[in-house]
Amino acid sequence: MKLETKSYKEYFPIGSPELRSPVTVPKQVKRTLPGCIALVVLLFLLSSTYSRGSSLWKSRVPKFPRKIWQTWKVDPLGFEEKDSNVAKTWLHKNPDYRYEVLTDLNDLAYVETNFGPSGLNRLDIVYMYRELTARIIKADLLRYMVMYVEGGVYTDIDVEALKPITNFIPERWDERDVDMVVGIEIDQPEFRNHSVLGQKCESFCQWTFMCKPGLPVMLSLIENIMQWLKNVATEQKVPISEIQLDFDQVIGGTGPSAFTRAILADISHRTGKKVTWDTFHNLAESKLVGGLLVLNVEAFAAGQGHSDSGNHDTKHALVKHHYHASGWPTAHPRFNHPMYGEVEKCNWVAECVRKWDEDTAAWAALSTEEQNRQIAMKEAMQPPPPPEDIPADFPNAELLPPPPPPPPMEFPPMDFQQAPPPPPPGLM
Repeated sequence: MKLETKSYKEYFPIGSPELRSPVTVPKQVKRTLPGCIALVVLLFLLSSTYSRGSSLWKSRVPKFPRKIWQTWKVDPLGFEEKDSNVAKTWLHKNPDYRYEVLTDLNDLAYVETNFGPSGLNRLDIVYMYRELTARIIKADLLRYMVMYVEGGVYTDIDVEALKPITNFIPERWDERDVDMVVGIEIDQPEFRNHSVLGQKCESFCQWTFMCKPGLPVMLSLIENIMQWLKNVATEQKVPISEIQLDFDQVIGGTGPSAFTRAILADISHRTGKKVTWDTFHNLAESKLVGGLLVLNVEAFAAGQGHSDSGNHDTKHALVKHHYHASGWPTAHPRFNHPMYGEVEKCNWVAECVRKWDEDTAAWAALSTEEQNRQIAMKEAMQPPPPPEDIPADFPNAELLPPPPPPPPMEFPPMDFQQAPPPPPPGLM
């Protein structure tokens, strides 16, 4: 059988009206066509973004930068021996990583370079950093700035590396799906409503964490801190350079509590649903939520004596915090009750915290005169301060007599016709 075929000319001969007349597109189609094309392009981009189950806000960087960042007063050549020994553990455990320390002398140059006109052109950030004088606030801010611009691993100067950074992401996770790695620091949600411990009882660790560059959460954190600093300065009616902050204000404004709030808000935004601390409570193994990989408390904060933090001998322990560079509370003191001291010394032991709460509540009911009397009694019972050290080169120091004993304590005579006053709360 022979099939007959015809050319298009036989169907539409040259000169026919079909070839002479242009195709007419309805006006309504012309108006909607650009929108349809844009919608198709958007759907294509969204399908590409979600193709691997990730969120719309996923980092475009597939791998974490192989770089370790630290900040300190001086550069590595000026480190004290203890700081040098701890810092070297990061180099020994990660010989293929670059290493850099920002100091009190070059931190501003870094900020001006990366956030000034030749960088991100965020002059508001540069001006704010220039004005700050509180070292701990600048230290917190600087780590967030570095992680936003550069990414990599940030770790405090007094944190020892126990295992290589490659262990930060367990084998079951794909590095391309992870934008940030943090660990639990404090997991004591039962104190959520406590007047002092409440804002500190649920927090991620920020003395060590890992980021990919350009994460919105880091910039949001920086901007949140800027607004908080402005509010504090307004409340205190002073410039930012003169604000006074206590321990809890630092923790809540720039430290672990601020860090944690920003992260929870970010992953809530990423996933499209409210993510709370309950998602990470009693975490036994690592958990990936919205690009955030959360490690259990043993990873970065083992051996704390609370939060089921275990010890540094387990396979989960990746770093060890020595706390020898944590002297900043001297300039930003904790809440210290005049009679019962700091509730943090309870180290999250429920019975101790309950007793502190009861004692301080009973104290508040006492008269001012009785409070002063009990404080005087407490001070009288304190041992005398130790003598000041005598310089080793003092002539014949070994022949000097020992310091005199403290004078005997004198008590006012008791009137035995009256019942003695009750003991202060907590001393019964």
